[in-house]
Amino acid sequence: MPLISVVTPVRPGKHAFLTEAWASLHEQTLPPGWEWEWLVQQDGPDGSVWDVLPQDPRIHSGSARAGGAGVARTMALGRARGTLVRALDADDLLLPGALHRDVTALHSSGAAWCVSACLDLMPDGTLRPGPWDPPEGPLELAPLREQFEAGLFPVVGTHLTARTDLVRVLGGWPAYPALEALAMVLFCAALAPGVMIARPGGIYRKHPGMTTSEASYQRETDFDALHRSILMRLDSLARGGFSWLPRQSDTRGPAPSASRAEPGPQPSER
Repeated sequence: MPLISVVTPVRPGKHAFLTEAWASLHEQTLPPGWEWEWLVQQDGPDGSVWDVLPQDPRIHSGSARAGGAGVARTMALGRARGTLVRALDADDLLLPGALHRDVTALHSSGAAWCVSACLDLMPDGTLRPGPWDPPEGPLELAPLREQFEAGLFPVVGTHLTARTDLVRVLGGWPAYPALEALAMVLFCAALAPGVMIARPGGIYRKHPGMTTSEASYQRETDFDALHRSILMRLDSLARGGFSWLPRQSDTRGPAPSASRAEPGPQPSER
């Protein structure tokens, strides 16, 4: 039975919207024969988060020492059984049909990863489209990198869907204190073709309690160092000439393969 694994990191005390995330997942439809599982990974040892989760055999919870959202997602990745993995933050929402469109897009296009457009939910309850959403179609590294360097990254990395083995080949989400979801999109793009789904598939909730609004997020993170680290890793992947393509694409999920190509030229926020 083909399966998509939805991965949600959550910090203790930051789970006020987790039941809404669950409700949006519970309402999802999938192509015939497909199922989903929800991997909720607590970023820290305190188990207070579990009290709000319903009893459902498709929910699999875990916890580990605190290391940030990227580390939590990667810890959950070790338990993922799906051929596809989909990111979903604890305060975000899936829109109806989002998972169906993700699965369909990947298996019809042969792409290894995809991102759907995302609506911003403002504190006053209004929904706004992303300011730089790309059009429907292929997503390539060169324009994504250019927009990253310009500070205008066009997609929301916390709504990435990718073939699970591609994410594992990349070592999971990087252990960055910030920008780890954005970096994951760039690293996927460095190895494999991606595709944009123009129809919104998620809601990015902006609220006073979100991690990126905390003073410590800006104070403790050296964004210059983060940008250098991301760009240096992209350059290293380009110099190595690595690529990743699924061996086949069928309704039961892809059987991936990794290859090493001849070195090529280096590729020239929401």
